[in-house]
Amino acid sequence: MFTRFFRLRLLPVLFLFTAVFFLLAQPAPSFARDLRVGVIDIQKAVSGTKEWKKEFLSFKTNFSREKKLISRKEGQLKKMIENLNKQSMVLNPELKKKKEEEVLKKKREFERYVQDRNEELAKKEKEIANRILRKMADVINKLGKEKHFTMILEKKVGLYFDNSVDLTALAIQAYNKK
Repeated sequence: MFTRFFRLRLLPVLFLFTAVFFLLAQPAPSFARDLRVGVIDIQKAVSGTKEWKKEFLSFKTNFSREKKLISRKEGQLKKMIENLNKQSMVLNPELKKKKEEEVLKKKREFERYVQDRNEELAKKEKEIANRILRKMADVINKLGKEKHFTMILEKKVGLYFDNSVDLTALAIQAYNKK
């Protein structure tokens, strides 16, 4: 009876346990032996390039010029509103209504102008960043192949990385040389 139990129940379980043990006890696979991981702060890398600084300076100049123009238009609109408020007591109701409509029309035009300019400037900034980011991705791929990295991750992905695997400065240098 014991031998029958041993043969039917215990022998297959022991065989399965032994097989699983030997499969799991194998040494680490060879592809994981030379795992090299690098990290990069892509935002810092892009903003650290000479091209970004040059483009951003040009963008900033256009932005400040546009900001001055908007301030000037805003001042003109405020003067129109002040003049309307001062004259509202002496103007007849029809003329007052006409001037109020004119001021409201100018105010809506100003608001649309400001919104359009903000959208245009945001679009231009995004275009600059995307163009440089595409070039930076090529530089990072090349850097990874040259330095034999298995993978390069964005710094925001992990919680902790040793500074020795940070490739941000190296990527900026490689980009500027390109």
